Amino acid sequence: MEKTVTDRPSSLTDDLFVKLEARIRSGEMPPGSRFPTQKDICIAENVSRTVVREAVARLSAQGLTNSRQGSGVFVADTAAYRAFQVTRDELSELTDVIKLLEMRLAVETEMASLAAARRTTADIGAIREALQEMADVSDDPAAAARADIAFHLAIARATQNDYFVRLIDFLGLRLVPPRNLYLEGQSDEAHRAYAALVRAEHEAILDAIVRMDSERARAAARQHMQESLSRHSQLSETKRLRDRAA
Repeated sequence: MEKTVTDRPSSLTDDLFVKLEARIRSGEMPPGSRFPTQKDICIAENVSRTVVREAVARLSAQGLTNSRQGSGVFVADTAAYRAFQVTRDELSELTDVIKLLEMRLAVETEMASLAAARRTTADIGAIREALQEMADVSDDPAAAARADIAFHLAIARATQNDYFVRLIDFLGLRLVPPRNLYLEGQSDEAHRAYAALVRAEHEAILDAIVRMDSERARAAARQHMQESLSRHSQLSETKRLRDRAA
């Protein structure tokens, strides 16, 4: 059945975005070429201007198009290169949080090992400061998550490798699964116990880095990530069984 402008707007926007992205990726609309006008796309795809505007805005947000004042919209010169992305929306489901944790397991074990081998006195101070901040704001999940991010970013800087810093900085708030996702509906005591457990795992990583023990740092980081994976995998299974029963 042919789509009309009265169909579900969000679905039409998604469909149009995928279609336009595919034309850019395939080279049908090569880098530097002028992008069709919104009016032309409306006519060609039989969708509303709102749908087109939202789809084009998404292309721009992903760096696939850019606007030139007075000239219109063009396919970006770098459109052929697909940038790595992890969006906040992707982390709304436990299965996606677990996938990110698996990736972090691979990255952060080696990151901690390198930090232990290369850290400076200033790096240790920054890691300690972030860990202390986590303790100070442990009753505030959002603030604790920000301090958690600062902890991992300080370790990234201690590697003296800017690529680790850029990756951890890019992930930002995506780096730390929201505590409320894991402890939804549980008591304040459960939140405090969870915060203390995570803090102890972080302290083990810091201690190994302070001692410049790369193997211990790697093991402590792996233990921390595996524990987080285990907690969230267990929660995912519990949720799956609950949904099945419902």
